[in-house]
Amino acid sequence: QVQLVESGGGSVQAGGSLRLSCAASGSIARIPTMAWYRQAPGKQRELVAGITSRGSTNYADSVKGRFTISRDNAKNTVYLQMNSLKPEDTAVYYCNAWVVVTTTPVGEDYWGQGTRLTVSS
Repeated sequence: QVQLVESGGGSVQAGGSLRLSCAASGSIARIPTMAWYRQAPGKQRELVAGITSRGSTNYADSVKGRFTISRDNAKNTVYLQMNSLKPEDTAVYYCNAWVVVTTTPVGEDYWGQGTRLTVSS
Protein backbone atom coordinates (compact mmCIF):
# COMPACT_ATOMS: atom_id res chain seq x y z
CA GLN A 1 0.00 0.00 0.00
CA VAL A 2 2.89 2.35 0.74
CA GLN A 3 6.29 2.55 -0.90
CA LEU A 4 9.33 4.49 0.27
CA VAL A 5 11.90 5.26 -2.41
CA GLU A 6 15.28 6.64 -1.40
CA SER A 7 17.81 8.43 -3.54
CA GLY A 8 21.01 10.39 -3.17
CA GLY A 9 23.52 7.90 -1.85
CA GLY A 10 26.97 7.48 -3.30
CA SER A 11 30.64 7.95 -2.60
CA VAL A 12 32.18 11.10 -1.17
CA GLN A 13 35.44 12.13 0.42
CA ALA A 14 35.69 12.99 4.08
CA GLY A 15 34.56 16.53 4.74
CA GLY A 16 32.15 16.46 1.85
CA SER A 17 28.37 16.78 1.75
CA LEU A 18 25.51 14.78 0.38
CA ARG A 19 21.72 14.93 0.55
CA LEU A 20 19.45 11.92 0.77
CA SER A 21 15.80 12.01 -0.25
CA CYS A 22 12.96 9.62 0.46
CA ALA A 23 9.56 9.89 -1.15
CA ALA A 24 6.54 8.03 0.17
CA SER A 25 3.72 7.06 -2.15
CA GLY A 26 0.55 5.03 -1.97
CA SER A 27 -2.71 5.22 -0.08
CA ILE A 28 -1.45 7.70 2.47
CA ALA A 29 -3.70 9.60 4.83
CA ARG A 30 -0.92 11.11 6.93
CA ILE A 31 2.63 10.43 8.05
CA PRO A 32 3.13 11.34 11.71
CA THR A 33 6.85 10.59 11.75
CA MET A 34 9.65 10.04 9.27
CA ALA A 35 13.21 9.09 10.04
CA TRP A 36 16.56 7.98 8.73
CA TYR A 37 18.38 4.97 10.09
CA ARG A 38 21.72 3.53 9.07
CA GLN A 39 23.48 0.24 9.31
CA ALA A 40 27.22 -0.03 9.00
CA PRO A 41 28.93 -3.35 8.17
CA GLY A 42 28.87 -5.63 11.15
CA LYS A 43 26.77 -3.26 13.24
CA GLN A 44 23.16 -2.95 14.22
CA ARG A 45 20.81 -0.54 12.54
CA GLU A 46 20.71 2.76 14.40
CA LEU A 47 18.55 5.86 14.35
CA VAL A 48 20.24 8.81 12.67
CA ALA A 49 17.50 11.43 12.79
CA GLY A 50 13.74 11.70 13.04
CA ILE A 51 11.14 14.35 12.31
CA THR A 52 7.45 14.71 13.09
CA SER A 53 4.84 16.18 10.78
CA ARG A 54 5.04 19.37 12.84
CA GLY A 55 8.77 19.63 12.33
CA SER A 56 10.11 18.45 15.67
CA THR A 57 13.44 16.74 15.18
CA ASN A 58 15.84 14.50 17.06
CA TYR A 59 19.34 13.37 16.18
CA ALA A 60 21.86 10.79 17.18
CA ASP A 61 24.68 12.38 19.13
CA SER A 62 27.17 11.28 16.49
CA VAL A 63 25.54 13.44 13.79
CA LYS A 64 24.39 16.48 15.75
CA GLY A 65 25.63 19.68 14.16
CA ARG A 66 26.52 17.90 10.91
CA PHE A 67 23.27 16.39 9.64
CA THR A 68 19.92 18.09 9.16
CA ILE A 69 16.63 16.30 8.64
CA SER A 70 13.72 18.05 6.98
CA ARG A 71 10.48 17.12 5.27
CA ASP A 72 8.00 18.39 2.74
CA ASN A 73 4.61 17.26 3.95
CA ALA A 74 2.91 18.17 0.69
CA LYS A 75 5.25 15.82 -1.17
CA ASN A 76 5.44 13.14 1.57
CA THR A 77 9.20 13.44 1.29
CA VAL A 78 11.94 13.50 3.89
CA TYR A 79 15.48 14.72 3.36
CA LEU A 80 18.77 14.25 5.15
CA GLN A 81 21.41 16.86 4.49
CA MET A 82 24.77 15.47 5.54
CA ASN A 83 27.74 17.80 5.93
CA SER A 84 31.27 17.31 7.21
CA LEU A 85 31.04 13.64 6.42
CA LYS A 86 33.39 11.21 8.14
CA PRO A 87 34.49 7.70 7.19
CA GLU A 88 32.49 6.40 10.15
CA ASP A 89 29.32 7.68 8.45
CA THR A 90 29.78 4.93 5.87
CA ALA A 91 26.66 2.77 5.97
CA VAL A 92 23.47 1.83 4.23
CA TYR A 93 20.90 4.50 5.03
CA TYR A 94 17.26 3.52 5.37
CA CYS A 95 14.21 5.71 5.26
CA ASN A 96 11.51 4.93 7.78
CA ALA A 97 7.99 6.25 8.08
CA TRP A 98 5.05 5.65 10.38
CA VAL A 99 2.16 5.90 7.98
CA VAL A 100 -1.58 6.03 8.46
CA VAL A 101 -3.18 4.79 5.27
CA THR A 102 -6.55 5.79 3.92
CA THR A 103 -8.15 2.41 4.48
CA THR A 104 -7.56 2.11 8.21
CA PRO A 105 -6.95 4.47 11.16
CA VAL A 106 -4.12 2.27 12.45
CA GLY A 107 -0.58 3.33 11.59
CA GLU A 108 2.07 1.01 10.25
CA ASP A 109 5.84 1.09 9.97
CA TYR A 110 7.36 1.22 6.50
CA TRP A 111 10.97 1.01 5.31
CA GLY A 112 12.79 1.96 2.17
CA GLN A 113 15.15 -0.37 0.38
CA GLY A 114 18.25 1.48 1.58
CA THR A 115 20.82 3.64 -0.13
CA ARG A 116 24.55 3.20 0.37
CA LEU A 117 26.89 5.96 1.47
CA THR A 118 30.63 5.49 1.36
CA VAL A 119 32.90 8.14 2.85
CA SER A 120 36.58 7.78 2.04
CA SER A 121 39.39 9.32 4.02
